[in-house]
Amino acid sequence: MTEADVTYADVKFNKSRARENVASEESTYSEVKISNKHPPVSANCAANIQQHGSSGRSKVTSERLVLLVLIGLLVASLAALGVTLFKNIQNNQVVQTLKKENEALRKNISESMTKISTRPPPPTCPKPPLCPNKTCLKCGAGWELHEGNCYNFSTMKSSWNESRDSCKDLGGDLVKIDSREEQMFLEEKLRGLMEEPEDKFWIGLTDSELEGSWLWVDGSPLNESLKFWCGNEPDDWKGHNPAGEDCVRMGEKGGASDLKCWFDRSCNDPHKSICEKSAVSGQTSCVCK
Repeated sequence: MTEADVTYADVKFNKSRARENVASEESTYSEVKISNKHPPVSANCAANIQQHGSSGRSKVTSERLVLLVLIGLLVASLAALGVTLFKNIQNNQVVQTLKKENEALRKNISESMTKISTRPPPPTCPKPPLCPNKTCLKCGAGWELHEGNCYNFSTMKSSWNESRDSCKDLGGDLVKIDSREEQMFLEEKLRGLMEEPEDKFWIGLTDSELEGSWLWVDGSPLNESLKFWCGNEPDDWKGHNPAGEDCVRMGEKGGASDLKCWFDRSCNDPHKSICEKSAVSGQTSCVCK
């Protein structure tokens, strides 16, 4: 048996007589050796303390890591919340702007509708009950209505007599001018129809029966207060025709001074013409008369 394997030594107690009682009460110890198989109590305590310290440090490190993760999540949540709030504020601003624009648009539409509703209606031809004893006159296709008469501006060039025959075929005659207002209407109309200065129109006035005696196609004489001769007209110029100039044409492309745009001309020369007839009911344009 080695020293490392010895746990206890032999302990012998000697019992003798009375005088040895004292000695018997003493124990004799012989070799007491402690095995090295188990560490001393103090060593075990140190090891336990060391293990406990390591475990504590590991536990503290884990708690710190969890705390840092929680703090990171909290910061991320706060950042996401801030972004969401910022977007909501922007959206609210856009909504408010759209509301203001919508209100302004509705206001403009309302004002426009108010103006339209308060605008007076356009003038119309009075209805028959409002025009007692008056006739509503109209013209056919190709004719223009003015003051109860219909006018046709023919662009076909022909002699004065041929032009008159064409007007008769249409139910009228070459125009007879009975007022300054009618002369004004015709003079303004011809400005837009003439293509060149000599592009003039025959009217129903002639002195072919008696030189200097001007008569309209209905046989009535020319009213001296309603003459619209241009310059030195009529001059009965015989340069192109020995018979002179016995028929009247009218028109100034650039406009006539004081409406004076009548010219005598040889009746055989070809020109455009103005036909006239009375308006009748049952056709297109209408005027109360």
